[in-house]
Amino acid sequence: MEVILKQDVENLGFKDDVIVVKNGYGRNYLIPQGYAILATTSAKKVLAEDLKQRAHKEAKMVEAANKTAEALRHVELKIEAKAGAGAKLFGAVTNQDVATELAKLGHQIDKKFIQIAGGSIKVSGKNSAKVRLHRDVVVDFHFEVVPVEA
Repeated sequence: MEVILKQDVENLGFKDDVIVVKNGYGRNYLIPQGYAILATTSAKKVLAEDLKQRAHKEAKMVEAANKTAEALRHVELKIEAKAGAGAKLFGAVTNQDVATELAKLGHQIDKKFIQIAGGSIKVSGKNSAKVRLHRDVVVDFHFEVVPVEA
């Protein structure tokens, strides 16, 4: 079954992608949840016309994402977390914590666009995360988790 995605779906595709999925997945999950529509010939024609009109806007979005990516490369972020002996954290540092600290520095990035290897950090030290600013712009963002005595 061919469907057109109406929004980004993790591990499946980006908005306006035409993808092939199994019939049950498309009919029972993607379409009822509003994530996709059936890819008929008329829907494909409408999509092609929309993509032509959005090409110019898309170029501006990529340019803005590249500027933000360049700014993120120069940001030195230190996240404080309570830690015990041996630099092991009491909790964990997640993508939410990284998004909150970036917001304090003036970079509004949604937590779902920040991916930390392993999902969370449980020891202090230098770490990195992948930040997806646009479908074509992904930045490796480096930061440090600093232990604070409890």
